[in-house]
Amino acid sequence: MLNVYLSGEIHTDWREQIIEGSEGLDVSFNSPVTDHAASDDCGVAILGAEDNKFWHDRKGAQMNAIRTRKGIEDADVVVVRFGDQYKQWNAAFDAGYAAALGKSLIILHGPDHAHALKEVDAAALAVASEPAQVVQILRYVLTGKLPG
Repeated sequence: MLNVYLSGEIHTDWREQIIEGSEGLDVSFNSPVTDHAASDDCGVAILGAEDNKFWHDRKGAQMNAIRTRKGIEDADVVVVRFGDQYKQWNAAFDAGYAAALGKSLIILHGPDHAHALKEVDAAALAVASEPAQVVQILRYVLTGKLPG
């Protein structure tokens, strides 16, 4: 079984496309919490309210880091998606963490980010522009079969 961690952008259905496209493959998927409000508020919901937004966000970030670290450390392959709409500093951090751990890293982004992500792309074993390409990579890794 291949354990794949899906990190990055949470505003589109790219994760679902990869999971659905991988049906029949021996793959297990994990990801961060993609409910934006739950992810932002998990720290104060569990550990108590904060008057200062900085500490509110810090509690959430630290709790999310527990899940993210575990997911990346347990993964055989880490896929990091950079979307078009937002600056995803957390995605870049996840890619760097995965690279530092020597994880097989697949970066997923459109052509508009090619220059901005050139260093991140250079650390990856593959750079894809569509979720279907990630599925094809996973299929090839597991079966040795090419698309078509």
